[in-house]
Amino acid sequence: MSAQLPAIILGMAAVTFGIRFTLFALGKRATFPPRVRRALAYVPVAVLTAITVPMVLLPDGHWSLSWRNPWLAGALVSMVCALGTRRLLLTIAAGMTTFLLWRWAFGA
Repeated sequence: MSAQLPAIILGMAAVTFGIRFTLFALGKRATFPPRVRRALAYVPVAVLTAITVPMVLLPDGHWSLSWRNPWLAGALVSMVCALGTRRLLLTIAAGMTTFLLWRWAFGA
């Protein structure tokens, strides 16, 4: 381990803390224009999509759109369940159950 590594880690921690603390310290005094607030409402959906889509479609680093892909099967069942019931816990349980059964059945 080089002597630069602790300095890099401390620097990254300071920058991260500084950015987050600034918004907390300003509190209600920091206001965003309505247009920015509307745009920020889409951030959670965009982040969740950016995390899950590559995991579902590229589980081994290459495209896998076959019926043997347990990630894809679980995601499709979750989507159908979410659209049909609008119940989060049921959606998670259905997707996880499908994923685990698919993996067990097809040995993926």
